[in-house]
Amino acid sequence: MALTSQEILTEMHRLIEAGNAKNIQIRAIGGLAVQAHNKRNHPLFVRDFADLDFVVAKKQRREFEAFMSTAGYSPDKQFNILNGSQRQIYNDEKNGMKIDIFIGDFEMCHKIPLEDRLPFDPVTIPLAELLLSKAQILELNRKDLLDITSILLNNETGSDDNEKINLPVLARLCSHDWGLYKTTSINLRRVEEFVQSPDLPLSLEERQTIISRVQEILKTFETMPKPLAWQLRDRVGTRVKWYIEVEEVDR
Repeated sequence: MALTSQEILTEMHRLIEAGNAKNIQIRAIGGLAVQAHNKRNHPLFVRDFADLDFVVAKKQRREFEAFMSTAGYSPDKQFNILNGSQRQIYNDEKNGMKIDIFIGDFEMCHKIPLEDRLPFDPVTIPLAELLLSKAQILELNRKDLLDITSILLNNETGSDDNEKINLPVLARLCSHDWGLYKTTSINLRRVEEFVQSPDLPLSLEERQTIISRVQEILKTFETMPKPLAWQLRDRVGTRVKWYIEVEEVDR
């Protein structure tokens, strides 16, 4: 029988805490990670969740693989043999739960390094990278737009990771990857337009908060140091593909 969204959220916390007990850092990514930071419990962002997504460090990969069998999950052997150094899938046949694991880095349309950043939040990847993991999607759907909107509404910007979107981290990652900067910038402007829709149940203050944080991040991009390689790539612009083609995983 399929789990409810609340049961999946409970399972997320169970696995993170069980990993902590074995000194294995397991951090949530994806829609449930965004929901974990929905401090206002805003009804706009309430939705159903089907599965779990996590990141673990490359250096703990073998320990994690052994841990998952004790936690009640079986590996997708074919997928894990082919992709196991970067991504793995586990299943609980009893309740139909699927868990998607990213090893060390999150890589879809763009690569976001996470190996050394997992300790900075006790439950999810840090907010700066969580924002980028959504903003790096080339073709946003409504769910993705809502996830980015939720992160921006519920979390302040700042210069540390203490329940803040860390602007220096955003600047560091986007100054080293022009493609990530470009896609993120495009999508933040899409969010800015999206939240002005009168159909969304957002107050004027909430809309202004989101737009203000979008503009603050874009200002950070304007003022961040730009290495020569970044500047040269900027001259080429979108005439050359700047993103990775993503193949959907449906297991």
